[in-house]
Amino acid sequence: MIILDLEVDNYYSFKNFHVNFTYPKKIVGSNIQDEYLVDHPNFRYKKVNIIMGANASGKTTLGYMLRSIFYFISRKNVALLVENIANPKKKASFVLEMVCSKDKMYRVRCEIAPKPDDSGNMSEIMVNLHVTSVIIGPRDSYELCKKKLDDIENVEETTNYIEELDKIEELYWLFEHPDDVYRVLHFPPKDALFPRILKNVLMTLDPAITNVELLKNVKNSYVIRIPNKDIVIQDGEKFNTKLLSSGTKAGVEVAVVLSSLIQGKNSFYYCDEKFSYISSDTEKAILGVMIDSIRPNEQLFFTTHNTEVLDMDLPKHAFSFMKKDVTNKEEPIKCLNASDYLKRNTDSLKRAVENDLFSVAPSTDLIYEILDLKEE
Repeated sequence: MIILDLEVDNYYSFKNFHVNFTYPKKIVGSNIQDEYLVDHPNFRYKKVNIIMGANASGKTTLGYMLRSIFYFISRKNVALLVENIANPKKKASFVLEMVCSKDKMYRVRCEIAPKPDDSGNMSEIMVNLHVTSVIIGPRDSYELCKKKLDDIENVEETTNYIEELDKIEELYWLFEHPDDVYRVLHFPPKDALFPRILKNVLMTLDPAITNVELLKNVKNSYVIRIPNKDIVIQDGEKFNTKLLSSGTKAGVEVAVVLSSLIQGKNSFYYCDEKFSYISSDTEKAILGVMIDSIRPNEQLFFTTHNTEVLDMDLPKHAFSFMKKDVTNKEEPIKCLNASDYLKRNTDSLKRAVENDLFSVAPSTDLIYEILDLKEE
């Protein structure tokens, strides 16, 4: 599954939001392999998407929005979308373009509108959804297929969104988001490779760990061995031990993503804010392994605050920056792609970020105003 284009209005903090995950021309010398659809070399998409930006700029929310749409498509349950409508008295909409198999491109256009009852209460909703698809020819590009969809799309009102969603193939995804309250562990069942990956990751993050072993008598559980203490972690249980650092705890979820990527268990991955307590060098090493492991017709999203990843040998179009401007009432959140601003091979992405070319650096004026309080 590959996300190509997304439009969102009136969900979360998104209003008139649009982002595209394709690129127009072949990149010479890129170290991201096969950044196009299998058997369709002209159909180019951003295989690796590194999302950066200030706090509360929309990096995590973008993942939440995609996850809500995926659940809606897969489970035919509109509840998760409805509960995240920003203004429930106005219609909310999204348009998603994607590829599920290598030979078909979909466009899902959905509007959810409140339906007032006789008393004026918004107790009901109306869902108007259209699914349009085209076969991707051997020499077709994304731009050509998009035009084909424009030519055949029918936007008349529909009455049965479930029948429309049945037109879409099965989706395979993995999201790992931060949890500010507690972590509930979810381990892949019957996975021979995961225990080895988990051990390597945790022993890298905490040198005090001497071993990580699968517990034979407890279903889908592991024991982390540290001097004079064993820590048992179990699938479906809260991970609230105080014997491990925050970075080491995050490493468990990072290992889940790595295992799935290396084995090709999913086709879409969103790894969000998992490295806040992990060193820069370790984060870059793990990201490098993720990029080397991703397969053809797959896609990785990786959010980070670490500007050191800008030094990695990646094409500029792999980097996007979320920007939030509360004074912009029509489009408060934007996603800026680095390749739209830096056209030359010699342009330095890191220097551009340091000079705040994308105007995404947070304002610190209010922080410095705190110094004035001591004079009052």
